Amino acid sequence: MAQEEGSIPPGGGAEHLPGDGVAAPPLAGDPTMREQVVDIIDSILADTDPRSEDARTKLRQLVEARPDDPEAVLLEHLLETRKAAASRPELPARQPSANVHLESSTAARVVTVPVSHEVREDIETILADKLLLTAFQPVHALPEGEVVGVEALTRFVGADGASADIWFREAEAAGLGTELEIAALLCALAAAKDVPDHMYIALNLTPATSRDSRVRNLLAAAALAPNRIIVELTGSLEGADAQPGEGLEPLRPLGLRLAVSASGAGFVSMDRINDLRPDIIKLDRHLIEGIAASEGQRIRARAVVELAREIGAAVVAEGIETIEELEEVTALKVTAAQGYLLGRPSVHPLDWSAWSIRAQEEAQPAG
Repeated sequence: MAQEEGSIPPGGGAEHLPGDGVAAPPLAGDPTMREQVVDIIDSILADTDPRSEDARTKLRQLVEARPDDPEAVLLEHLLETRKAAASRPELPARQPSANVHLESSTAARVVTVPVSHEVREDIETILADKLLLTAFQPVHALPEGEVVGVEALTRFVGADGASADIWFREAEAAGLGTELEIAALLCALAAAKDVPDHMYIALNLTPATSRDSRVRNLLAAAALAPNRIIVELTGSLEGADAQPGEGLEPLRPLGLRLAVSASGAGFVSMDRINDLRPDIIKLDRHLIEGIAASEGQRIRARAVVELAREIGAAVVAEGIETIEELEEVTALKVTAAQGYLLGRPSVHPLDWSAWSIRAQEEAQPAG
């Protein structure tokens, strides 16, 4: 079926992965979450690194003592791990490099990173123990309302309440930003197998990480068809030495799409958008908030929609929280929308399927 200019097809068939600022500890009694927690525990216990043998022994003891409460076991293990890291002597300002092991799509790799920042142990624990979950938020086509895709948002298993954005900022400061993004990408691609086939998957990556060859290899080897994958470049794209997203260019002829933000922290100038030729331009919460009452907001949004039409891109509004905001972006002929009004992020595959069913039922005329 031919795609209308500027539209987002429902698929064919493939946050930083920063999230939306909400940390989600495991939920007791949730079978989907419990399965993921058990998988994380199993992966920790399967490790053979002699340096973490004491921690694994304690974890085995916790599992034996509380076999029916894996969520509490994992949280206690994480807290003990952090406590042990905090009790170690502070590292001198200058230290030799250390090796961090990370799995890639093809083979194990060893990445050399500088030793720095107290948060490094926490980040390395996440990388080593895979303490990541993926939540998906639905994206609704406008004006029909059907769910055509989802955005992948990273959640960290922990009890400290830190948001995903904080984790990614700290990882970047510790020289591990790309490693954490790739770990989150692996998690999202694994979770995506449970997303209905007609939905696309939007993945957030910084420009630097998008140029990493491992990302291209992971996406090329993913079970998702390329025309089900959207990569949204996050953070500033202005003044970059290399063309943002250039590492993904070989996949774009196969159907992979590129998205950028035209507002907020990830603002991209009109000239930059024209150079990048993205498939999707996003209006984030900075531009959506107050749009119903602000003519200035509407003018700016309208300018983005006009530019998108000129370059053949779709426009997605995110952060929709009120009926009035939804009505305004619909009137501007925005292609699709997402936000708490339309659906909150969820880690539950049953929710992902239910969004599609519910949207189809609501779209049917009464009688």
